[in-house]
Amino acid sequence: MGEAAHRYEETVPLEYRTQESRLNILGFWIFLGAEVALFATLFATYLVLFQRTGSGPTAAELFEVKDVLIETLLLLTSSFTCGLAIFEMRRGRMSGLIAWLLVTLLLGVGFIAFEIREFIHYVHEGATMQTSAFLSSFFVLVGTHGAHVGLGIVWMILIIIQLLQRGLTAKTARKVFIVSLYWHFLDVVWIFIFTLVYLLGMVV
Repeated sequence: MGEAAHRYEETVPLEYRTQESRLNILGFWIFLGAEVALFATLFATYLVLFQRTGSGPTAAELFEVKDVLIETLLLLTSSFTCGLAIFEMRRGRMSGLIAWLLVTLLLGVGFIAFEIREFIHYVHEGATMQTSAFLSSFFVLVGTHGAHVGLGIVWMILIIIQLLQRGLTAKTARKVFIVSLYWHFLDVVWIFIFTLVYLLGMVV
């Protein structure tokens, strides 16, 4: 019986091997449900207000394809590298795990840098939150997503520090897996932002 249990445990990913870890992962899925509700509200608000530009610039006048594509490429690539980090974790390769987490971090920092640059450019063009209802909803939606990415970057740094201090255990593996769920969620949200905010704004 003990040998069978041991063999079963070896087939289960490290982050799922304790009841505490399984409950924490389940709890994080519930948290992501609340995040979906938050972003759904922000998207709904934006879609109601995006044509209410007043005397300010419209989305078509403001958005630049090049910058948006660079941001999208950086963030979606970071989702791929985050997946590679989990793959390395499942193989028990600590060096590969940390390496791919660091690459993910760098891509995330690059995304934030381009987004800040984008916002500064808009402000210099006279497009601020006070300019119109459209811009208020735009900055709140995209800014909230950017703030989440910033939080994910800090969170990932702290987890890398814990991995270096404590090694790859069931507890640290759970933390890596949860932050990867969070990161993939932000990438999915960005796909909706790219489609419903930028692409729609350039076309309509």
